[in-house]
Amino acid sequence: MSIKIAPSILSADFTCLGEQAKEAIRAGADLLHVDVMDGHFVPNLTFGPLVVAALKPICSDAKIPLDVHLMVEKPEALISSFASAGSDTIIVHVETCPHLHRTLQQIRELGVKAGVTLNPSTPLVSLEEILGVVDQVLVMSVNPGFGGQKYLPASTEKIHRLSQMLKQRHLDHVEIEVDGGIYPGNAREVVTAGATILVAGSTVFNAQASIAENISALRRAVEL
Repeated sequence: MSIKIAPSILSADFTCLGEQAKEAIRAGADLLHVDVMDGHFVPNLTFGPLVVAALKPICSDAKIPLDVHLMVEKPEALISSFASAGSDTIIVHVETCPHLHRTLQQIRELGVKAGVTLNPSTPLVSLEEILGVVDQVLVMSVNPGFGGQKYLPASTEKIHRLSQMLKQRHLDHVEIEVDGGIYPGNAREVVTAGATILVAGSTVFNAQASIAENISALRRAVEL
């Protein structure tokens, strides 16, 4: 699989979100990542379906998907709204889904790709029974809730073990997404471990360089 870069709008300038999304797409973003937080499962409050609906025409025009990560309690109550708003992939947490298989089925029945994610302290064994019904697995490489955190080094081995689990089950089509602390200095390490989608927020949207320069730096790092 080719390596995909997914700018996280969590770190964008909300006063010009649409323009920054367009700039990221023009710079070569492969998808846009939307971090939805409810202030309960994680200590922050962010976006609702209206933001996804606002971004959908921009992504549709560019033919890139909207990747929506639900860091919320009771995600099953919100899945239909986010699907209707235009999500192409909806990702739910192992930790918030007591009936995970049913929740993934709910996503698929709405015609949306299904993803599952787990926090840094959650073991990979929790995924074993549902790997066959997901399109992607998101490995959190920071504790979720805030952008700009440092990558947790133990995540690299976790990514590698997940990659091996998928290969052993002949599930090479399942994407491995990594979110948290990704920057040019560690992007190659993460990709070598098995990641195929890199989520980057503060690395892409910052004042030190342009969005295009930041995405190019990430791209160069993984293509060395």
